[in-house]
Amino acid sequence: MTAVPAPPSRPEPPDERGARPASAVIAGHSALECLLTFVLLFGVTTIVRWVAGPSPISDAVPQIRLQLLIIGASVGLLVAGLILSRPGRVTGGHINPAISLAMWRFGVFPGVLVLPYIAAQLIGSVLGVLAARALWGTAVEKAPVADATLHSGPGWSAGELFAAEAASMGVIVCAIGLFLQTPRLAPLVPWLAGFLIAAVITVLGTTTGGSVNPARQFGPTMVSGQLRLLWVYLLAPMVGAALAATALRRLCRHRSVLTHRLCGTHADGTPLREGAERTR
Repeated sequence: MTAVPAPPSRPEPPDERGARPASAVIAGHSALECLLTFVLLFGVTTIVRWVAGPSPISDAVPQIRLQLLIIGASVGLLVAGLILSRPGRVTGGHINPAISLAMWRFGVFPGVLVLPYIAAQLIGSVLGVLAARALWGTAVEKAPVADATLHSGPGWSAGELFAAEAASMGVIVCAIGLFLQTPRLAPLVPWLAGFLIAAVITVLGTTTGGSVNPARQFGPTMVSGQLRLLWVYLLAPMVGAALAATALRRLCRHRSVLTHRLCGTHADGTPLREGAERTR
């Protein structure tokens, strides 16, 4: 009897096998990351405009802590939705230069994609704020919205702000990395990321501003021209992410992050499995 050949197994995506992505893949995924970050910053600026700016919401909820709670919950849900969207599943849904850097340090994201992703995220950030300003007009440009630009609290030095932003990003990277090491927990990462972002905004909004994302601050400051301490908001999350990813790899040598995709699955939605090949 002639043996029937077994059907070929579904290949791993190139960026999870360690192969260098083609130029078209790099350009396409970067463009999608630009789109995702555009939506994020358009959404963030719109949320801040209606919750903190002149509106029935700010009139009904004048307390800053309650406003931060509403903003945090709204942004957290937006982040989770973008990660779970079709573009988010394709690119990994990083929407944050520090996350792209961390995934490279975890060994699951090609280094050749890091700079294109970061450039795309920063461009998308600026375009998102400009679109919100075009739609909502002077209410976005003027205080207290000021294009959703973040500021540190009174008395905070650059060093204290740097440490707080780096530590906050480090906690987020460690939590996401731990979840992405287990196929059973990995699909929960979108909601974990959304919750952590919401918590940072709510708890640290009046002290550090609660950015933990260079792209979150880049667009608003470029549009508003309020560049004070921008270097801290850009650099601190990157340092915190790199240190956290390196530390987690050393502490959990027996386990590894399975994917750079924050949706916690393959791009087509199929579940992860233990022992999948990773980028070297």
